[in-house]
Amino acid sequence: MLQWQRGHLSNYQYLLHLNNLADRSCNDLSQYPVFPWIIADYTSSELDLTNPGTFRDLGKPVGALNKERLLRLLSRYREMPEPKFMYGSHYSSPGYVLFYLVRAAPEYMLCLQNGKFDNADRMFNSFAETWKNCLEGATDFKELIPEFYGTNSSFIVNSLKLDLGTRQGGQIVDSVELPPWASDPDDFLQKNREALESQYVSEHLHEWIDLIFGYKQRGSEAIAAYNVFHPLTYEGGVDWDSIEDPNQKIAMLTQILEFGQTPKQLFSSPHPQRITPKFQNLSRGFSRGTSLTELSPGSPCEDSFEDLTEESRKLAWSNMSELYIVYQQKIHKEAVTGIAVAGNGTSVFTTSQDSTLKMFSKETKLLQRSMSFSNMALSSCLLLGDATVVCSSWDNNVYFYSVAYGRRQDTLMGHDDAVSKVCWFNDNLYTSSWDSTVKVWKCASADLSTSRKNNCELLAELEHEAGVNTMSLNPVGTMLVSGNKEGTISIWDLTNFTILHQVPCHVGTVNDVAFSPDSRHVLSAGEDCCLKVIDVQTGMLISSLPANQQQRCFCWDGNTVLSGSQSGDLLVWDLMAAKITKKIPAHSGAVTSMWMNEQCSSIITGGEDKQIIFWKLQY
Repeated sequence: MLQWQRGHLSNYQYLLHLNNLADRSCNDLSQYPVFPWIIADYTSSELDLTNPGTFRDLGKPVGALNKERLLRLLSRYREMPEPKFMYGSHYSSPGYVLFYLVRAAPEYMLCLQNGKFDNADRMFNSFAETWKNCLEGATDFKELIPEFYGTNSSFIVNSLKLDLGTRQGGQIVDSVELPPWASDPDDFLQKNREALESQYVSEHLHEWIDLIFGYKQRGSEAIAAYNVFHPLTYEGGVDWDSIEDPNQKIAMLTQILEFGQTPKQLFSSPHPQRITPKFQNLSRGFSRGTSLTELSPGSPCEDSFEDLTEESRKLAWSNMSELYIVYQQKIHKEAVTGIAVAGNGTSVFTTSQDSTLKMFSKETKLLQRSMSFSNMALSSCLLLGDATVVCSSWDNNVYFYSVAYGRRQDTLMGHDDAVSKVCWFNDNLYTSSWDSTVKVWKCASADLSTSRKNNCELLAELEHEAGVNTMSLNPVGTMLVSGNKEGTISIWDLTNFTILHQVPCHVGTVNDVAFSPDSRHVLSAGEDCCLKVIDVQTGMLISSLPANQQQRCFCWDGNTVLSGSQSGDLLVWDLMAAKITKKIPAHSGAVTSMWMNEQCSSIITGGEDKQIIFWKLQY
């Protein structure tokens, strides 16, 4: 949603995304993707996309649903304890889809029509007539399908010269009649695409989403918007267990299958409006040497630092293969296990299997501090503000180090085996351990900087079937993903501390795991030399990418992956293409840890060669 709001996803892409979340698929004619009518002018010789009158009112349902019909529909539900009100445009039946696709896919036949095409006058004959029926008719509630905004116009052309019948007026049904402003079918689709991505639609599309996928889909808001339809089209509208008559049950099931189903309701509150994309072409305006800090005050880009950050990330990931080394230094006696950087970027904190926490100055390139908490390895670290460093240790403890006082502030003895990683979000500390648990602690960051001891209260304990080797939080802190020593990935709901999915993914230990920025997918790297992608909603393993060696750590943006390999190289992956696009020489031993800044333009890696390497992107 945020990507769409800021113009990084097109309206077309976002609608496909919503349909996917609502279980709509082109592989199921009863739940085909739903797209809106956009253009309301099918009579003019020229199409004016700057005129609001050219467009349909996206905040109103299609179809003439008047008060009389509304009351008639509502009367059907008086006996229902909790009425479900649905709107005709929501459903996508085989007949509805074939209404548009029959010319392109004649092998699909309607069983409702006994294997024959529909009556010639009810066929999809003319854009102008169909829109008029949807606008004025009391029984026509058809929305569109993605093909209207695609690039293949065969579905509106009778290229196979099928005998589709003759209408009452004597016209032979052939290719769909185009509006005057379209020179040919391809031109029609092109102008449809332009209309879908127009300024007007970008500003009003959220209103249509409210009707189809949102808070106006049912209940009092649906009634107020004249947005009601038969309850059988809605998921959960029928209590199957209460129907004892098998014939009635079969009749209802047949009606659902033949007349389609409404999408899942995705939003229970008004959908946010799209922000007019001011930064869509920002990357084109950068020269190779231009940095974001060089943009002058008063430029359009100073309106929103957040938008600049998002554009910076996008630009960085598109150039991830252009990494180059700025500086490198050996600062530990064993492998580097964790990296954290102060907010101003000057101080770098690292942990190591040599049991030390070190503070390194990026500016002076000098080691400033070295602290040892025990004689066992430290496994990870994170920074709270710029005041406290939290370190996990193989001695079963978590240590809190005060930057201001230069000493250990507190110790949390929380586990029965080595603590493998620590994460932090909103005053909650998450600790994973080889004792097969992830524990959640309430630790007020303000209290950690004081002299008080034992500031952490145990909130929850997440049980696993094997030692937990790594974990990560999603960006908004509502989910946690963990990977154990037996190759299993577990996804947890942190709002109630319950498990959502448990997925056997790897053979051997899970080395690293992380959510995508949109929290839709999880990526994991394992001892079996594979990268695996899991769909968070379904828990399904949707992709597996083999490598010729282990990937020990990584960062990713949802498609591009920067991983640190066992050999010491950095690899850039394109997940969509399922291939490695760049191999970058880095450490002389395995890459064991990786840090990336918010803009994704500055990277620090640590390795078994005891070094830290500072990287920059070459734009």
